[in-house]
This record gives sequence, C-alpha cells and structure tokens, in this order.
Amino acid sequence: MKKIRTDSNHPDFVGLVHLLDAYLAQLDGEEHDYYHQFNKIDLLKNVVVIYDQDLAVGCGAIKAIDSERMEVKRMYTLPESRGKGIASSVLSELENWAKELGYKYCVLETGKRMPDAIGLYQKAGYQIIKNYGQYIGVDNSVCFEKLI
Repeated sequence: MKKIRTDSNHPDFVGLVHLLDAYLAQLDGEEHDYYHQFNKIDLLKNVVVIYDQDLAVGCGAIKAIDSERMEVKRMYTLPESRGKGIASSVLSELENWAKELGYKYCVLETGKRMPDAIGLYQKAGYQIIKNYGQYIGVDNSVCFEKLI
C-alpha cells in the first residue's frame, strides 16, 4: 500500500469521490441533496489517497473549520477493498497531518445509516458530540470529535 498527500485536484481523488457520491445518493435517498451541498471538493488542500498496486482504493480529506479543529471529509474505500485497514490508514494520516498543521482536534459527521463508518470512528478513538454547524437538527447525522 502506498499513501500520498495531495489536494482535491488529484484525478484519483476526484474519481473516488464520484464513486462515494453515487454510493451516498443511493444510501441517503431524498436527503442526498441536503448533504451534497456541504461536500464540494474544489477547495480541499489536504487530501490523502491510498493505492493498492497502482489502483486508488481509498481517500479522505481534512479542512479547517476554526483555529483548533479540522473536519474529516470525503472518506471512502472501494467496496472490494474494505476490511483491509485502508480507511483506518487514511484516517490516521489525516490526523497526523492535522496535528502537523497545529490543530488540536479532528471532528466529523457521518450518517446514522452507516454503521461501518460509525464503528471505524469509535475504534479510532472518536467520541460522539452534539451535532455542529450545518448538521445541527439533522436527525440522520451523528458527529464525532477526537483530541489528536
């Protein structure tokens, strides 16, 4: 496995995000448009892509939401590559990068219909917090925070 740090212009990241959006559209149904408006990738400066051989199999990104917190965004692993620790590796790299940049916390939002994602974040030491920002009052959202 090879890990790279890049930005949201990287074609392999863009390709994985298209697959993620298709998956989320199916999962979220009518709620997809609401979430989609917060998932633009054109300005993400901190992106991680993981490769198995030469195939991009997983990705994630972070973006600053204030002076202490980076938000984890656009986490995705190809379905056929799941269960191999790829998402954990992406998440760990994003946390390290956020720490290198001087941030104290990583926060994130995921959907209640995504038990695998919730399990990943809890296993990685994230704690459930009150929904923040645009997720306040959104029943399907669960938000997490971790001191890094």
